[in-house]
Amino acid sequence: MSDTSIDTRSGALGAVLDGPQVSDYWELLKPRVMSLVVFTGFAGLFVAPGQLNPVLAAIAVLCIAVGSGAAGAINMWFDRDIDAVMARTSGRPIPAGRVEPGEALSFGVVLAGGSVVVMGLGVNWAAAALLALAILFYVFVYTMWLKRRTPQNIVIGGAAGAFPPMIGWAAVTGDVSVASVVLFLLIFFWTPPHFWALALFRSGDYAKAGVPMLPVVAGAAATRRQMLIYTLILLPLSLAPFALGIAGGWYAAGALGLSSLFILSALRVLGSDDDRPAKQMFGFSILYLFALFALLIVDRAG
Repeated sequence: MSDTSIDTRSGALGAVLDGPQVSDYWELLKPRVMSLVVFTGFAGLFVAPGQLNPVLAAIAVLCIAVGSGAAGAINMWFDRDIDAVMARTSGRPIPAGRVEPGEALSFGVVLAGGSVVVMGLGVNWAAAALLALAILFYVFVYTMWLKRRTPQNIVIGGAAGAFPPMIGWAAVTGDVSVASVVLFLLIFFWTPPHFWALALFRSGDYAKAGVPMLPVVAGAAATRRQMLIYTLILLPLSLAPFALGIAGGWYAAGALGLSSLFILSALRVLGSDDDRPAKQMFGFSILYLFALFALLIVDRAG
């Protein structure tokens, strides 16, 4: 064997070893976001009236997870320019050069299409339609249209992340009901204070990237007031599942306590110019949503 052949094979092997790793494609799926999406989707499925075969339930939850990840990958493809200039996102696979943009886009599109088709064929087409709507809304309405154009980006665009419990509900019932819309609204009104808490202590990053998040455009004081308004709306909304009869007294008590703490967090942010209360509120907001939907599951299981 010639030295040239050895060098060629060594170069090819080096290219393979230097290529994207499984962990890079996993990161494209935004696994931390996916975990919340999967959990709320499962909660919608679990509390919905009726029964679903465990295998079909697992397929439904998997499709929700894959659809969410697919939307995240397409989002990273489109936002690769602003991700590169933001400290929080510069290490993502595309701006870091570990995954080619075209590969990320193809990966996301294939997963998106596959998740919708499998949901339709394996579960029902109502759930598949909602899953497709969530993906399309996140990609085209939020990522491509709103995010770089208006400070209301996360208010309107946040609807995409609110679909999972509706999808889970539709997987069982084959339809959309008032109760599933309430679950949607819980996440819809939770999203702005959650992301604005992050934007308060990352406003410099967003300003550098040219993303018109509310703190960048309207200022920190206006953002803090808006955050409080949304947490106040969440208080009665979090009690709606009890009022509609899909949750009992234990859920209502827990929801009242959690929502009160969320309001207190917003008041602390409102009364401070420091970043610490905003960071604490951002962390609590994740716990709040997880705990609220966990209460729904525990209440239904009991």
